[in-house]
Amino acid sequence: MSKIRICVLLLSILGAANISAQYTDVINSNRPGKSLSAFSVGKSVFQAEGGLSGFVEKHKLLATDTNGMDMDLSLRWGLFYEQLEFMFDIQYQYDAYNTPLGSENRSALRQTTIGAKYLFYDPNKNYEEKPNLYSWKASHKFKWREFIPAIAAYAGVNLNFDNPFTFETDPSVSPKIMVITQNQFSGGYVFVTNIIADKVTSDFPSYGLILTLTKGITEKWSAFIENQNYKSDYYSDALIRGGAAYLIRENIQLDGSVTFNMKDTPSIFSGGIGLSWRFDKNYKPVLIRSGKDDKDKDKDKKKKKKKKRKDEVEVEAPAK
Repeated sequence: MSKIRICVLLLSILGAANISAQYTDVINSNRPGKSLSAFSVGKSVFQAEGGLSGFVEKHKLLATDTNGMDMDLSLRWGLFYEQLEFMFDIQYQYDAYNTPLGSENRSALRQTTIGAKYLFYDPNKNYEEKPNLYSWKASHKFKWREFIPAIAAYAGVNLNFDNPFTFETDPSVSPKIMVITQNQFSGGYVFVTNIIADKVTSDFPSYGLILTLTKGITEKWSAFIENQNYKSDYYSDALIRGGAAYLIRENIQLDGSVTFNMKDTPSIFSGGIGLSWRFDKNYKPVLIRSGKDDKDKDKDKKKKKKKKRKDEVEVEAPAK
């Protein structure tokens, strides 16, 4: 299957979803990890997520080192449908690149991406779990159903503004596609998987996999650990990332994280902080009727029809 057909297929999948509520009572940020969650922010909800980090890279064989700062910003906006989200991501980098032949200061927009994400399967839609009123243990035991993930797709484009961090042969516009899964496990665990194909029409396409496990510790604190792998003809690596987030208010989150790898060609270490903010004043709650509600509604209709027929029979019956 050609690369163009793959893009068309993913875009067509975006139109085959059922209505499902995405909005949560507190902000749901992609930070501080690098993976995207399967769920959107919610229709008419706007969210901004940004951060600042410092990094050091040293290449043992080339005898080079790079140290500098990264600033990234992600704007998320839920539009048209509850499960549809548009995204605008930018990353600005300033660094000092040192080689045996000299040094160079570099600064530019390293990455600019515009895209959209759509949730097309939610395992909890129209599902209502009946609690066991006689056993606390039975109500809170592990359930195999938790292995069924929510599934979303992302499709976007990279905009290449000539800068020192990209290849000269990189096109001005290149596609980025992604398949996203998310599992909600008991005990406050969330597991997210991102399968990525980036710049697939360029001379150096990149393919990646991100695995993120998040644990809610308290109502305010959460922690995460993440493994990010990417591979291309030019460069491949595996990064390990970890950190924590603190909920300042229902719509504001503060986070911190560190990232490192296990090789020296180059070795990478970075640490950063970030902030996420949500504007949801225009959000209108979406009422989703569960399958049980539909059954109850049908039962009520049948009872009313039965009662109506009974009343009609009593009226028509002759008096004795």
